[in-house]
Amino acid sequence: MSGVYDVVFLFDVDNTLINNDRVQQDLGAYLGQEFGPRARDHYWEIFESLRAELGYADYLGALERYRHEDLHDPRILRMANWLVDYPFADRLYPGALEAVDHAAHAGQTVILSDGDAVFQPRKVQRSGLWRAFENRVLIYIHKEQELDDIERFYPARHYVLIDDKLRILDAVKRSWGRRVTTVFPRQGHYALDAREVAKYPPADIALDTIGEFRLLDLARFTTPAEEARP
Repeated sequence: MSGVYDVVFLFDVDNTLINNDRVQQDLGAYLGQEFGPRARDHYWEIFESLRAELGYADYLGALERYRHEDLHDPRILRMANWLVDYPFADRLYPGALEAVDHAAHAGQTVILSDGDAVFQPRKVQRSGLWRAFENRVLIYIHKEQELDDIERFYPARHYVLIDDKLRILDAVKRSWGRRVTTVFPRQGHYALDAREVAKYPPADIALDTIGEFRLLDLARFTTPAEEARP
């Protein structure tokens, strides 16, 4: 199996490595201060409507729709600058980079994220993650539907998927089965939503924080999850 990795670690970004809930809180505070509560709330309405339509968060796309509704407010242009210049490195979870480094000692590390083609790569770059992963970055619209593409870029005997959404972990587990170990860091609003979590079977491994990942014995990841369990 020349060119095939023993194990590839696939790390999600939002609320797995970056505290994206905090980013949204900061954005909401900025919008309220600069535009007022009504404009802030309307932006989030557009944002949620677009997310339901596209299947991923599109901050700049929501801003563009907002702009079409109010072309004559020059303040809106400042919002785009605020977004692309946001200090995402300050929102990395404690221990996030250490988790990535820990995984790198056992196999190949890759970012596997959902998002748009402009803002999400900017977030990965501004946070320092692009450098930490040495340009191994995959960003899709629905990543759980792109497993063939992931295998094409990073073929492996075994995969470890680290993601805050049980929906994603379950979908990939149903497709890859024993070839993947799913790791669930209980961070962010999706992971802490009891009703959402109850919809899906548990992950192979659950962590309270991404920082706990560096405490795991990496040798277990070279064996399919069902065989690694005691």
